[in-house]
Amino acid sequence: METAFNTRDPVYLQVVRLFKERIVTGRLAAGEAIPSRREIASLLKMNPNTAQRAYKEMEEQGLIVTEGNSPSRITRDEAVLRSIRSELLGEAVRTFVGSIRNMQVPLQEIVALVKEQYEADIGSRDRRPGGDGA
Repeated sequence: METAFNTRDPVYLQVVRLFKERIVTGRLAAGEAIPSRREIASLLKMNPNTAQRAYKEMEEQGLIVTEGNSPSRITRDEAVLRSIRSELLGEAVRTFVGSIRNMQVPLQEIVALVKEQYEADIGSRDRRPGGDGA
């Protein structure tokens, strides 16, 4: 698990986002055990206090569950998992719309271009070794 942190956002929030992205893309599954706070600090080359803060934030958001001395796990709560997907999808759409807003392109043209690109990306994924089209 490696990532490049930006200097704009707090690192602990970037770690939370990393976990959300991995959940949405299926690289982390509901109920899956995640590395300890110390392990994640070492893996991501960050301060253990930052890892602690990220885990605390994820627990507060219901993203992970920690029971007793057991390892923290990704939530199994379907409502939380759906909300993560909606959150990330909404952010991506807002960013995209914001970047093209001043171009005054008709919505139908934008939708057609997005559909074309989406299908091309799925097609290229299917042609790669191990591509699953998902």
